[in-house]
Amino acid sequence: MENIRTKTFSGFIRLALILGLLLFLPAWTVNYWLGWIYFFVFLVPCLIITLYFLKHDIELIKSRLHAGPTAEKEKNQKIIQSFTGILAIGIIVLSSLDYRFGWTRIPFYFSIISDLIMIIGFYFMFLVFKENRFTSAIIQVQSEQKVISTGAYSFVRHPMYSAGLLLFIFTPPALGSLLGLICSVLLIIFLILRTLDEEKVLIRDLKGYKEYCEKVRFRFVPYLW
Repeated sequence: MENIRTKTFSGFIRLALILGLLLFLPAWTVNYWLGWIYFFVFLVPCLIITLYFLKHDIELIKSRLHAGPTAEKEKNQKIIQSFTGILAIGIIVLSSLDYRFGWTRIPFYFSIISDLIMIIGFYFMFLVFKENRFTSAIIQVQSEQKVISTGAYSFVRHPMYSAGLLLFIFTPPALGSLLGLICSVLLIIFLILRTLDEEKVLIRDLKGYKEYCEKVRFRFVPYLW
């Protein structure tokens, strides 16, 4: 268990360093206040959620340590995850470049609203983790896994991705950019492809998932898709 905690905290430190580089190198300044606000809006909820589950459900943390294209078992997901990873980086880099060169501008208050919406997205993510301890970072069916149909799962099939949508969409305006939304839209397209492929795996390998899909019709947003 101590090894898991060490890996978790070292991973968090790497995340903080990488996020800082992605924000401030393209902006070419540390005098980027929207970048600093975003830095803490992103990392503080991540730290709080991590600390909570290290104490209350370390197996969830363990299952999420294995992430990224190389950890995926399905070939399609390796490809999709590679593109989503590039685009996730692209959202931040393009937004920071936009700030540096002043290609687009949005009102400061809208950036703050975007930060608040992102915090809501993280809280929603936290609730999803509490509801479903089988929420892995890769597509797989774990031993003893069962279909979850309570909480947010009673409204949409993939509430984790619903929370992710808030982060993807509101990162560019939080950083004072509209141009970064180009990468956001492309990432959402790949997220849809990931979801469609994931559902094939879950219908194939997870007992009761097909019936769950018939009961809960929407994947991300109720009454939309």
